[in-house]
Amino acid sequence: MNETPVSLDDLEVFAIVAQSASLSAAHRATRIPLPTLSRRMASLERSLGRTLFQRGPNGYALTADGRSLANELVGLTDTRHRVARWQASQSARLSVRITAGFWTSRCLAQALLPKADRIWQPRFVPANTRLDMARRGADVGIRNAPPDHAWLARQQLSSVQFAIYGMHGVSGFVASQADVPSQIWLYEHFSDDIRATANDPRLCLDLAEAGHGQIVLPTFVGDRLTTLARRSEPIAELQHESWLVAHQDGRHDPPVRAAIDEIVALLGRS
Repeated sequence: MNETPVSLDDLEVFAIVAQSASLSAAHRATRIPLPTLSRRMASLERSLGRTLFQRGPNGYALTADGRSLANELVGLTDTRHRVARWQASQSARLSVRITAGFWTSRCLAQALLPKADRIWQPRFVPANTRLDMARRGADVGIRNAPPDHAWLARQQLSSVQFAIYGMHGVSGFVASQADVPSQIWLYEHFSDDIRATANDPRLCLDLAEAGHGQIVLPTFVGDRLTTLARRSEPIAELQHESWLVAHQDGRHDPPVRAAIDEIVALLGRS
């Protein structure tokens, strides 16, 4: 029997790698360098005497032992997060992990003005990782569809609309990668009119504000801009639902409850 002590830190990282299904996604979530992640997972396997991953060109697939261990670690990240909260002084504001798309996160970051009596502080978690809300990879999530997990509470928010925005007299478009519905729609309808591109949505907005082209934005973003004007009616094909999601139990934590109430007030109820 292998009696090498197992690091709880490595187990927590393993849980993130297991959820992400790739080292690259786990790197984005943890900011741990890829070589270090690889060494730590190999060391964990040696400590446990089990093979946890099937390594291949498509990522880190879990073996049967890996899936079994991942199930045993459900809630570990949340437990560590709660211990960190417990260690904080009672006067400190406790962080609430929020995961949302880029534009929703930007809207919340701008709207959540400092308040002396706020008992929580926002901690934005990247939405491009495969976070498992049921396993409490985040406290609050904003999603385009209701969750299908029984342990997740949900509340429908105002639906999201999109429109074209631009400076007066500017034609053509600015686009990012065609990996979200708004950009897929743009490439399908105006591929010949795209004048500038950028991988980062914030850079696309910078390009539009500099006059390089028009941009497709959620109306809750574009209508608040003073630099760009709406150039179209809402695009019916891009309208979608918006849902706030939280764990059934975690939503009763006072900082999380306060965060949910404030976010719902900002984003609106359906």
